[in-house]
Amino acid sequence: MHTQTTTLLIIGGGPGGYVAAIRAAQLGIATTLVEAAELGGTCLNIGCIPSKAMIHAAEEFAKACEYAGTSPLGIHVQAPRIEVSQTVLWKNGIVGKLTGGVGALLKKHNVTVIKGWAKIVDGKTVDVTQKEGDAKGDATTTLRISCRHLLLATGSLPVALPTMPFGGRVISSTEALSPTSLPKKLVVVGAGYIGLELGTAYRKMGVEVSVVESLDRVLPAYDTELTRPVGASLKRLGINLHLGCTVQGLNAAGDAVRIRNGEGIESELPADQVLVAVGRRPNTAGWNMESLMLDMNGRSVSINDQCRTSMLDVWAIGDLTGEPMLAHRAMAQGEMVAEIIAGKRRHFQPAAMPAVCFTDPEVVVVGKTPNDAQQAGLDCINATFPFAANGRAMTIESNDGFVRVVARRDNHLIVGWQAVGRGVSELSAAFSQSIEMGAALEDIAGTIHAHPTLGEAVQEAALRAMGHALHI
Repeated sequence: MHTQTTTLLIIGGGPGGYVAAIRAAQLGIATTLVEAAELGGTCLNIGCIPSKAMIHAAEEFAKACEYAGTSPLGIHVQAPRIEVSQTVLWKNGIVGKLTGGVGALLKKHNVTVIKGWAKIVDGKTVDVTQKEGDAKGDATTTLRISCRHLLLATGSLPVALPTMPFGGRVISSTEALSPTSLPKKLVVVGAGYIGLELGTAYRKMGVEVSVVESLDRVLPAYDTELTRPVGASLKRLGINLHLGCTVQGLNAAGDAVRIRNGEGIESELPADQVLVAVGRRPNTAGWNMESLMLDMNGRSVSINDQCRTSMLDVWAIGDLTGEPMLAHRAMAQGEMVAEIIAGKRRHFQPAAMPAVCFTDPEVVVVGKTPNDAQQAGLDCINATFPFAANGRAMTIESNDGFVRVVARRDNHLIVGWQAVGRGVSELSAAFSQSIEMGAALEDIAGTIHAHPTLGEAVQEAALRAMGHALHI
């Protein structure tokens, strides 16, 4: 058995792991990163980036189809079609550039990257099984790595349904992002952001899509006012919604999904493919993490506000530590852990953490909603400004949606922003920054916003909360 030693050993090369490795190396910490698959983790390879690429391709195709009919813009095309195999190649090219860039950055900063499967021996020792190709087939070797600090960044996995395990017609988001062909009929189980993002993309590419959700509305984690424009868009697109229904499994022939509504009545939805998108779970199995006997919070690893686990010098970040499972959370945690190990004083206490749904239209939530503020016992005011009154929104044919601000009544300190509309994901940075910097309504209202932009709706929402919006 070969052996190595390092100061920081990171298991998992996703957004949290690779950012931690780069920052640690910048601070002079000897760092080794172990990854069994491709650098970039779920986000770069089978999640955030490829899904946004597919969403963009679907949107462009939908526009072309619209222009094949009657377009108010005066644009006309003939017989648009989509070659999904070419779309996947384009998407894979983007993924390849980004994952290659991550590898180059790690190399630039002298991080030792080892491709192999990690198995924990103890809090200071990890065995890594590596495959080595030869003429007779794949041989394996084991490398034992000793470390002072162990950082766990293994991410998460899709949750399967007991009645419909993955395989055959039943797919996860991973397979949905690399189709070899498009199904005629797709049933999506789960109306959260993953199910709706992919379901909408498939519908725009011409697939008949049905969405099944056990609760009575789409995007149940968000408030009704925010999700109403999304629900209206789904209906316009012709997506069939089956809300308040539970999935019973496939029928005997395996070509339809059996569902049951709230009254106990069962029916079948024909399906060439079934996308199960009911959530993700921390990736805790298969690498002997249980041997550390760490404190757990349900399925996730329990951490404090420095991402320390219950074992000295063993750290955990990202999806492994539970909700919110966001790549930018993992990145921020990874950077912080590296700096703490280097001797800096840091705590993970963000004032706000943005969450974005890349649905049609997009949804952004940063900080407290009006209901959150009420439950926290805060006396707040809130105001919305509709995109129907925003010139830029009109020029991009996006009159639905709004920007909403939530601020304390006594001192006008902003505690939350929400928005729904085309392109509002790009407003999330301004939302987060205003809360992180302790901005008041007057700060936003008094900042000159470029015209014409969607950002003017941010200023107008603040003005409206103060009682004097200019354009409504």
